[in-house]
Amino acid sequence: MMISKDSHTQHISQQFNAELEEVRSHLLAMGGLVEKQVNDAVTALIEADSGLAQQVREVDDQINQMERNIDEECIRILARRQPAASDLRLIISVSKSVIDLERIGDEASKIARRAIQLCEEGESPRGYVEVRHIGDQVRRMVQEALDAFARFDAELALSVAQYDKTVDREYKTALRELVTFMMEDPRSISRVLNVIWVLRSLERIGDHARNIAELVIYLVRGTDVRHLGLARMAEEVESGKNR
Repeated sequence: MMISKDSHTQHISQQFNAELEEVRSHLLAMGGLVEKQVNDAVTALIEADSGLAQQVREVDDQINQMERNIDEECIRILARRQPAASDLRLIISVSKSVIDLERIGDEASKIARRAIQLCEEGESPRGYVEVRHIGDQVRRMVQEALDAFARFDAELALSVAQYDKTVDREYKTALRELVTFMMEDPRSISRVLNVIWVLRSLERIGDHARNIAELVIYLVRGTDVRHLGLARMAEEVESGKNR
């Protein structure tokens, strides 16, 4: 059964409605914090702001606690309500999405750690233009994946999943350029390796945003699209519009 935002306000039990909406709102709140962490981590690197980088690292514990709290909410709803159909899909999608959000937070913390190391080295290496560009792209992917979850929007989720290919392509291009630069200037190896690890974290953030987008499609269309490929995924989303 295809669902929309209104599908989760049709229960006889208003308390059940409230529980479902609360767990979804907690997921979106966690997502908003994680999105800010990604933005702050990249800003800290570009602007050589070790104080901001340290703040990003300190928030990681809060994100981990939010993941645990949402997990407990999902378990309570499963135990008490024994949800079926679209409600069960919602709980499953939330419980899986928080894992990806927590891992995005971990990657933001890694970027912040590299930012601190690069601040200490005191010289801006190559690759900052690519970091800013890919950082903006993956932050937007996270934002749009969360927007798709908030609006039960399978089409927006599909566009997020499709955009991950662009991020992967630009990551590989940046990687080749930085490896070439290190070969030409061996003195830069330590600094540029830190930037490469930052780009790797950003690429992984894009992967996690895609995972969340695929869960939105599962939530809305009722089909697990994780291993279908983009063409089949698009067919699923399009066929769902015509049901």
